[in-house]
Amino acid sequence: MSTTTETRKFEAEVAQVLHLVTHSLYSHKEIFLRELISNASDACDKLRFEAIANPALNAGEGDLHIDITWDKDARTITIADNGIGMSRDEAVANIGTIASSGTRRFLEAMGNEQKADARLIGQFGVGFYSAYVVADKVTVLSRRADAPASEGVKWESDGKGEYTLETVELPERGTAVTLHLKSDEDEFLADWKLRSLISRYSDHVAFPIRMQKPADASDDGDSEDTKKADSAAPEWETINAASALWTKSKSEISDEDYQSFYKSLGHDFNDALAWTHNRVEGSQSFTTLLYLPSQPPFDLMMGGRDERKGLKLYIKRVFVMDAAEELLPNYLRFVRGVIDADDLPLNVSRELLQQNRQLDRIKSACVKRVLDLIETLARDEPEKFATFYKAFGNTLKEGIGEDHANRERIAKLLRFASTKGEAGKQVVSLDDYIGRMATGQDTIWYITAESHAAAFGSPQLEAFKAKDIEVLLMSDRIDEWMLGSLTEYDGRKLQNVAKGELPLDEADKAKQEEAAKSAEPLVARLKTLLGDRVSDVRVSARLTDSPSCLALADFDMAPHFARLLREAGQQMPESKPTLEINPQHALLKRVEAESDDAKAADLATLLLEQAEISAGAPLPDPAAFVQRMNRVLLST
Repeated sequence: MSTTTETRKFEAEVAQVLHLVTHSLYSHKEIFLRELISNASDACDKLRFEAIANPALNAGEGDLHIDITWDKDARTITIADNGIGMSRDEAVANIGTIASSGTRRFLEAMGNEQKADARLIGQFGVGFYSAYVVADKVTVLSRRADAPASEGVKWESDGKGEYTLETVELPERGTAVTLHLKSDEDEFLADWKLRSLISRYSDHVAFPIRMQKPADASDDGDSEDTKKADSAAPEWETINAASALWTKSKSEISDEDYQSFYKSLGHDFNDALAWTHNRVEGSQSFTTLLYLPSQPPFDLMMGGRDERKGLKLYIKRVFVMDAAEELLPNYLRFVRGVIDADDLPLNVSRELLQQNRQLDRIKSACVKRVLDLIETLARDEPEKFATFYKAFGNTLKEGIGEDHANRERIAKLLRFASTKGEAGKQVVSLDDYIGRMATGQDTIWYITAESHAAAFGSPQLEAFKAKDIEVLLMSDRIDEWMLGSLTEYDGRKLQNVAKGELPLDEADKAKQEEAAKSAEPLVARLKTLLGDRVSDVRVSARLTDSPSCLALADFDMAPHFARLLREAGQQMPESKPTLEINPQHALLKRVEAESDDAKAADLATLLLEQAEISAGAPLPDPAAFVQRMNRVLLST
């Protein structure tokens, strides 16, 4: 008996997702089965966890399972579980709208793909909609475990903008998703096809995935035995291994098994890059199975810090928590995997988990295993490490500020571009740099900029290039923030070439003092002409070819980074730059010789503004800069 039927429109973003799913050509249609089975597995996990505090939720069917049935005549496939189920409101929230902030980025990514690929779906938590890759209508029947039979819900949609909701009588808890297949998807109406897909993608789901035993091919369907069998309860057989992969010995698990489990665990169609599987025995026993993905999710650096998706926590194979933030620090949020502990209390709350000493030990062990794994890649498999670093290098840099205990280990794994490295490639480690340092050099020199080209072409590097001193070129947005915490490595100080005064030997110091003395009138005139736009003007030891550059105090923020923070809405204190000049340059000679104060002021201001542009600072008045440049050009 059904009541309370209503029709609703999809949230705008859901409609866009469905349009892409139903009107694009996909190269991996079969992913729908893995996604729906994974959702069913999550529902069973959630029931088992909630039943710890409320055993009544397990009333009725005992063992948790996932059933796959198909009907060739009706052209349907049904994926049913006896997990936690959904209420009417949850059906609206989980299917009719998408709470995930990754959805918009999913749409952008799909729109940018020349050929849309269903593998993107799992990475954004919108796996349910993969059903529309093969179905032109989907029906969902669901009843929450703590709801009476009269509060079942029926959700149905053809994916064209609307869905219907209906309250129905459902005797059993759980969810059944029925796909009404498109006319050209007959391949999925075959017992062997479904079994092969389950074996390939979902073999290591920890709950039994069942299908009805196929009828005896020799039976013509008219015998008394067949008629009795048809009227009796169906006979089910489990298709998957239904065992926790991580509990097995490593010698029993093939690489293919590890990869298959990763794809089910991480909703990723690609292979994992590497993994580590360990069992810790002793006063505290636990198992870890941790994976490095081969590519990042699209929301890793955008919403990723708030959308934790990392590790699943089990206690004696009982699911406790998904995306357990307590088990890995934020900078390792790209790691996927499972932790199964033997001796944590099953009824512990999320808040108590955060304060549990045993969890701190597990977290330390996990961090060590992940860093060990990355170090092994760096040492033994440079191509895989290059793939890892391209995907997650910037995320790893966050650990410099977040994980003081492992700062040196993390710094050892970082790679940078360099004035002596391959053009633009981040392949130089801090150890590589130290190994090439000149005799007597005790400083690791670097420069930060908004792009590699800006860093490599900076006038502040000229003296270093002339003296053949290597400089690390840092152009990632996070670098300036990271260097606030990475002030030294292996006993060597890290120093920005743009900050402070350069250390000079006695001969260079004498030359510098002589140049500064002879340029005193020019410096004094520039200070007068520039007024309060600068904090100081001085003769530079950095410049050999360029006329001017900016110098920063030791604790000043790089201009390009300060600009980014302002654009992000951060309040930044105003600071006046120090202008360094090369008095031997023709432009400075011209300023020195110019008798017209107005023309001299234009030249002096242009010297400051070109130094600001080179450093990535915004011009305070671009229109005035253009007018000033035009006046100077016309006067030549």
